[in-house]
Amino acid sequence: MRKRSILLALLLFSVVGMLNAQKVKRPDTYNYNRGVEAADNNEDEEALEYFNKELQDNPKNGYAFAWIAMLRYTSQEYGRALTAVENALKYLPKKDGEYMAIAYGTRARIYHMLDEEDKAIEDMTTSISYKDDDPDLYRSRGDLYYYMGEYSQSDKDYEIIKSLDPGSPLGYMGVGRNANAQERWEDAIKEFDYALKLQPDYPQAYAFRAESLLGLGRYAEAMDDVITALNNEDSNQKAYYLIGEIAKEAQDVAIAKLRVQAVKEKANILWPYAIGDIYRSANQYEKAIDYYKQSNEIGPVDQAYYYMAQAYAELGDYQNALASIDEALELDPSDGNYMMLKADIFYNDGQSEEAIRAVGDFIEAYPDHYYGYYQRGWYRDMNGDSKRALEDYDMSIALEPSNAYAYMCRGRLNVLLGNQEKAKSDLEKAIELDSVPNSDCTAAFGYLYLGQNDKAIDWLNRALEADDGDGTYYNAACIYSIMGETDKAIENLNTAFEKGHRSLIHIEKDKDLDNVRNLPAFKALIEEYRQKYESERDSNTDSPVLFEERMVEIPFTKEGGVYKVKCEINDLPLYFVFDTGASDVTISTVEATFMLKNSYLSSKDVIGKQNYMTANGEISEGTVINLKNVNFGGLKLNDVRASVVKSQVAPLLLGQSVLNRLGKIEIDYDRSILKVTYKDKAK
Repeated sequence: MRKRSILLALLLFSVVGMLNAQKVKRPDTYNYNRGVEAADNNEDEEALEYFNKELQDNPKNGYAFAWIAMLRYTSQEYGRALTAVENALKYLPKKDGEYMAIAYGTRARIYHMLDEEDKAIEDMTTSISYKDDDPDLYRSRGDLYYYMGEYSQSDKDYEIIKSLDPGSPLGYMGVGRNANAQERWEDAIKEFDYALKLQPDYPQAYAFRAESLLGLGRYAEAMDDVITALNNEDSNQKAYYLIGEIAKEAQDVAIAKLRVQAVKEKANILWPYAIGDIYRSANQYEKAIDYYKQSNEIGPVDQAYYYMAQAYAELGDYQNALASIDEALELDPSDGNYMMLKADIFYNDGQSEEAIRAVGDFIEAYPDHYYGYYQRGWYRDMNGDSKRALEDYDMSIALEPSNAYAYMCRGRLNVLLGNQEKAKSDLEKAIELDSVPNSDCTAAFGYLYLGQNDKAIDWLNRALEADDGDGTYYNAACIYSIMGETDKAIENLNTAFEKGHRSLIHIEKDKDLDNVRNLPAFKALIEEYRQKYESERDSNTDSPVLFEERMVEIPFTKEGGVYKVKCEINDLPLYFVFDTGASDVTISTVEATFMLKNSYLSSKDVIGKQNYMTANGEISEGTVINLKNVNFGGLKLNDVRASVVKSQVAPLLLGQSVLNRLGKIEIDYDRSILKVTYKDKAK
C-alpha cells in the first residue's frame, strides 16, 4: 500500500468528519459508496473505477467528480483533475458548503501546481468562505502566500490558525517559518520555542529552529536541534539537509556532535553515514570512505556504497570504486544512478568498451531516458566511433530536445566530419539553450566551433566567474588548446588539477587537447599528477578490496641495439621495443595498415583531427589510433593511444606513458628480464 499524500488525507478527513452532519442529501448509491470506501483504503485505481461507474449511471453526480478530482490531483494528473473539479463545481449543490470548500480548495492546489498563483489564491479564498472555521484551509492559503513571498499575508492566515486551534503548534510553525524566510532569526526562535512547549516531541520544530540558530551562528545549538529532530524522525529531510549547511560553516562542530551520537547509538547507521557525507562534500574522500565503511559495518546501505564508489573514483582508485558500486547494485540493481556511475568509473579507468556496455544496461532498464543515449554517444565519440555516436546523440536529443550539451557534442562531431550545415544548426541551438554560464561551458564551445572566438572567451570568463571549480578550468584548457593558445591551455589545465581534476584517462583521449599533447610542459604536468595520484592511492590502506604487491618477470632480447619484448596487440602477435627515454607510444605505418586491413583495427579505432586514411585504405603518417588491448607477460592494458610513424623501423615502441600504467619498472640487463611490480587483488 502506497503512502497517501498529506493533502488527500486532510481532504478525506474533512469529508469523513462531515458525513454525520449532513445538511443536504448526498449520494447513497452502491458504486459511490464503494468508491469512497476504496479511496479511504488507499485503493485509488479501484476508487476511480467505482466513481466512473457511478458517473455512467448518474452523469451529474458532483460528489463523484469531486472525489475524482482529488484522486487525480494526488497522482499528479493535473489536467484530468482540473476537468473533474470543473464538473464538480458545476453539479455540486451550492448549499453543501463542505463539499464546495473541498472542490475550490482542490482547484486552488491544482492552479498552484500549474504556477497560476493568482487563481490559486482566489480559489482558496472562496474555499475558506464556505468553511471559515477550518484551520487546514487557512494553512493552505498561508502556504500559497509563503511560496509567493507574501509573508505578511501568510502571517495573517497563521495567526487565524492560532486563534482557531490554540493548542496546535501549526500556527506558530507557520509564523516562525515566515520569519526564517526573512532572516528574522530571533523572532522565529520565539515561535518555535512556543510550538515545542505545546508539543515537545515535534521534529519539524527542532529542524526549523536549527535553521534559525544556524542563521545566528550558534552552530553547536543548531546541531543539537538537528540531532533531536532526527532522533524523533530519522527521515526528516530538512534536519538532514541542515547538517551539511552547518558543516559548511563549522565542520569540526558538526562532526564532533555526530561522533558523540555515534558513540551513544552504536547500532544507528545514520550518524557515521552523516559524517561520511560531510567529509565527501568537503572533498576529504579518504575520511568519507572510513565513515561510510563504519556505517556499512552496522548495516549495509546501497547509498553508502554508492557514495564510497564516488569517493574512490575521485581518488582515482577505480578498482575499489568498481567494487563499491557493485555492492550498491547488489543491494539495488534497478537504480539508474548506480548504473551510470559504474559506466563512468569504467571509462575513467580506461575501459571504454566496458563503459559502453554498462550504459547499455542503463538504456535497457530505462529506454525512454535521454541521458543514457547521450552518455553512450559521448563515450563512443571519445572512442572514435563517430557513426554510432551520432546515432546516440540523435536519440538523446529526440527524447530531450532541451539538452544543450547534446546539441553541442553533435555539432562538434559534425564539424569534424565536415557536415558544416548540420553543425551550424546544432551549435546555434546549443548557444540558444545555454543561457546561464556554468561549468559545462556549452555556449563557449558552441561559439568556438562556429569560429566566433571572442564570444567563446567572453562566455568562458563568465562561466569561470559563476563556477571556478576544476571542471570549468578543464574546459577552459580545452578551449584554449583548440584556439592554439597553448600556454593558456596548460595554465588552465594545471589549475584544474590543483582544484582536484583527476580524469587522466579522459585527458589522454580528449581530442580537444591534441594541440598541446606533445608539448614538454603538458607531458611533465601529466606525469607529475599521475605520480601524485598513484602515491595517494598507495597510501589509502583502508580499502574494502585488499591488494597485494606482485612482480612479474618478462624476458626481452637485444637486437641491433634495441630491446624487444613479445606482445599481443588486439590479439595480433607482435613485439615491441621499450625505450626508457621515450614518453609516447608509436606504431609503424606498415603494422598499422596491416592491422586495419586484417580487422585487428577498425575505422572507429582511428582518432585525431586529420584525414586518417588514404583512398586505398592505408593509414597515413600523423594519424592517432586507439589500441584496445595490449598484452605482454600476462599484463594487460586497455585503450592505449598510439601515433603512427612512417619512418619507424620497429613495429611498436612503448614509452614511459604506458609502462608507468603497469607499475614500477626495473630492467635487469644481466638476465635480460624486465621486472614489473604492480598491485593486484589479494586472493
